[in-house]
Amino acid sequence: MKARTVWIILFRGVGGATRLPVAPLRQKLAEAGFSKVATYINSGNAIVESDLAREAVVERIAEVCAREFGFAKDIHAVSLAEWEELIEANPFPDAVAVPKFLLVAVLAGEPEPGKVEALRAFAAPGEQFAVINRVAYIHTPGGFDGRNLAAKFDRGIGVPNTARNWNTVLKLAELARAAAT
Repeated sequence: MKARTVWIILFRGVGGATRLPVAPLRQKLAEAGFSKVATYINSGNAIVESDLAREAVVERIAEVCAREFGFAKDIHAVSLAEWEELIEANPFPDAVAVPKFLLVAVLAGEPEPGKVEALRAFAAPGEQFAVINRVAYIHTPGGFDGRNLAAKFDRGIGVPNTARNWNTVLKLAELARAAAT
């Protein structure tokens, strides 16, 4: 029997006009063969268990979402083990005191060093930014004002990505750990 992996699924761009209704999403993912399906808030987060490889998981979920919900944006799959590493690697442990101002962005690839350095120029006093193992950590203690590092990040990093705040990171870890038992 193949080993089963718990995957944290991050849908890019859910919110505003783009919706993925969570109850129907859970149902359709279960019908597609995923087990231990869970969702977290209506902003593009799911947990699934599967014996498929990452690429096959993303492909199957993308097919379901396109067919059932007309959703055709990026989907990222991170294993529970990788998510635990992402949490452990947080280079700004003091930033978790106000978790909504610590963003974690899962990157689809390694950004060019020049792009990372160019983004640093947008950091306001007190803001911090680091990329570790295809994950960007962005701490903006003054919030998000539309001109700072967080506002420039998405286009500036140069690779597809999707970000969650630290509260969501921890909640997804909790849900994924529960699915792994």
